Amino acid sequence: MLKEFKTFAMRGNVIDLAIGVIIGGAFGKIITSFVNDIIMPPIGLLMGKVNFADRFIPLDGKTYETLTLAQEAGAPTINYGLFINTIIDFVIIAFVIFLLIRQINKLSKPAPVEQTTKDCPQCFTAIPIKATRCPHCTSELT
Repeated sequence: MLKEFKTFAMRGNVIDLAIGVIIGGAFGKIITSFVNDIIMPPIGLLMGKVNFADRFIPLDGKTYETLTLAQEAGAPTINYGLFINTIIDFVIIAFVIFLLIRQINKLSKPAPVEQTTKDCPQCFTAIPIKATRCPHCTSELT
């Protein structure tokens, strides 16, 4: 069983998957930073200096200045601002992956296959493209 596991783990697909997961995790961190540090501040500024990370609803009925203060007080909160950030993260990651897969599909299209045969107009048998007479029905080809 250990030998089978080693064979499975050393397959190219498993190693490729592991590398993809590691790179994906790092890419996710980059996108999260991009959203939190680059995208959301201008959006917050345009919406009246709103910091989405501090947008929350305390469920204990009290008022808190920031999410951190509410969490320190042990108040249960609905953190809809963080949820909005996460949705934007997802949309950006999904769009980048879409563009990446689109490019890969464009690059991996098979080259057009050159025709080597044609059909005889009389007997409809496949014959070499350079043939001048059909070997099956002997009709002359143009």
